[in-house]
Amino acid sequence: MRTHDLTTVRNLGILAHVDAGKTTVTERILHRTGATHRTGEVHDGTTVTDFDPQERDRGITIFSAAVSCTWQGHRLTLIDTPGHVDFTAEVERALRVLDGAIAVFDAVAGVEPQSETVWRQADRHGVPRIAFVNKLDRAGADLDAAVASIRARLHPAPLVVQLPIGREDGFTGVVDLVRLPEGASAEARRRRRALEEAVAELHPLALEEFCATGTVSADTLEKALRELTLSGDGLVVLCGAAYRDRGIEPLLDAVVAYLPSPADVPPVRADRPADPAAPVAALVFKVVATATGRLTYLRVYSGTLRKGDQVRDAGRTERIARVLRVQADRQAQVDSAVAGDIVAVAGPKAARVGATLCAPDAPVLLEPPPTADPVVSVAVEARRAGDGERLTSALARLAEEDPSLVVRTDPETGQTVLSGLGELHLEVAVEKLRRDRGLDVAVGRPSVAHRETVVRGVSGLLYRHVKQDGGAGQFAHVVLDVGPGDGFEFASAVVGGRVPREYVRAVEAGCRDALAEGPLGGHPVTGLRVVLTDGATHPKDSSEPAFRTAGRLGLREALRASVLCLLEPVAEVAVTVPADAVGGVLGDLAACRGRVAGSAVRGGTAVVTATVPVAELFGYANRLRSRTQGRGTFTARPSGYAPVP
Repeated sequence: MRTHDLTTVRNLGILAHVDAGKTTVTERILHRTGATHRTGEVHDGTTVTDFDPQERDRGITIFSAAVSCTWQGHRLTLIDTPGHVDFTAEVERALRVLDGAIAVFDAVAGVEPQSETVWRQADRHGVPRIAFVNKLDRAGADLDAAVASIRARLHPAPLVVQLPIGREDGFTGVVDLVRLPEGASAEARRRRRALEEAVAELHPLALEEFCATGTVSADTLEKALRELTLSGDGLVVLCGAAYRDRGIEPLLDAVVAYLPSPADVPPVRADRPADPAAPVAALVFKVVATATGRLTYLRVYSGTLRKGDQVRDAGRTERIARVLRVQADRQAQVDSAVAGDIVAVAGPKAARVGATLCAPDAPVLLEPPPTADPVVSVAVEARRAGDGERLTSALARLAEEDPSLVVRTDPETGQTVLSGLGELHLEVAVEKLRRDRGLDVAVGRPSVAHRETVVRGVSGLLYRHVKQDGGAGQFAHVVLDVGPGDGFEFASAVVGGRVPREYVRAVEAGCRDALAEGPLGGHPVTGLRVVLTDGATHPKDSSEPAFRTAGRLGLREALRASVLCLLEPVAEVAVTVPADAVGGVLGDLAACRGRVAGSAVRGGTAVVTATVPVAELFGYANRLRSRTQGRGTFTARPSGYAPVP
């Protein structure tokens, strides 16, 4: 379906914790809208969006996948995103180009750790959401408890618009509380009243009608719910059981009714409205190397992108060879893409994730998605002597497709080091080298990325940089105070113009240069405050490069004179095990230097939360399965750094 009416377009993501049912929801949506003729199943490896061999082998979503369908005259582009913490960078890149999202929650577990992570990511990008409480057919499923956990842990104002019919195995469908059917039960009428009161508290039009008539009409409710969704002041909550195809049509109706179109989203810039006639501007959010060439996935924010067009990318000019409508791993060629479209293009050879493709005569730069810092590293090398260059090329291609992977050469050992966001992230990357590139790769034991921080600093450290080598001299004199801080803070307390402003900026730049390697072990330095308290200049030999050098070398000397502490990355871990296995799990966590935060028992299952060093989590999944006869699972998400004992 091609349309230039932006109000009939919905670009949305499916967000959730791993195993909450995102991919199953996507499959049922595609089948219900007629985009597919049969439903795929995750456990059979037959889903549309989990098409990569590794996704089918592991039974999880690893790579975000875009699909399109139509519903009630609207074109929906869905991006199914990963739920595992190691692949949150994929979620971040998808959220950057989406207008709305469905947050999927497990009706038994409620809000899980990764649910919180993706929720905060959506908050950062200002993406309006509706919630779908899934798996109401499971034993222990409880809509009210799930909604209570959403309210307590994510802090929205939940507005439940459906009532489940039946419980657990007897769950058969839902009652629409907005357009309540005739003859509805007393419980449905009570919940409809509660919905009216909740909406009236948040929306002035609903409040006015409620005060005047004692009720809120269905039309007013729908209008208020949409506006509350767009503003983020309310969260529409629906429910169902995707595996049994319950609640999918009402969910589609809610997507059309409540989530924004590109026309509802503010323009990326005042001179770049979401108008097909405006100069073209598009943001690259994914790059994939396929058997037939390189595909660049992008969101068109303004203008029209046509086959054969020339576009500008950071000073380069690229040609659009083909424009493709994407259906997971299948593509269909189209003549053009307009503002609001999410498509793939062939032709650009150098565009990276976060790049802006724009009209050559109307350049613009769009904000790229943020890139997470890697926390885990492995050494990789080719087993066959002649594969060294192929491995280097393949690693460069991997880092191009996934900016959260970093490739570097260790200056001390000469090893090639691959860094990523977690053990599973690196496993998937290495497996891609083996499967897609046919490389026989040896992998060293994972290591973590340490940091160094200041515990006790120094005051009044004087550093003089004087260099005379026959040409123009260099002179810079700085006095630094160094102490603990938040991240990196720099301030100047120089009075009387003893160090000119441009030289102060050069000192700050030099100090930032010095943060790359600390004196304890060459690790990056964080958590310090540097104050330039005094300095001196030379009428001829002082310059910005001289003061930058003085800042770098002066801070290095100050760090060597300070008391520093080594930091290691830690993760917040949630371990789910049978209640009778809690004792053994607590012992394992203590052996892993974990600090247990608490535990909760739900039926016969216990959830233990703890903070554990990332280095201790290597191989923990196997140990946990062994201790619990395969019944234990855990999730982990990075939660910062802590001192190494």
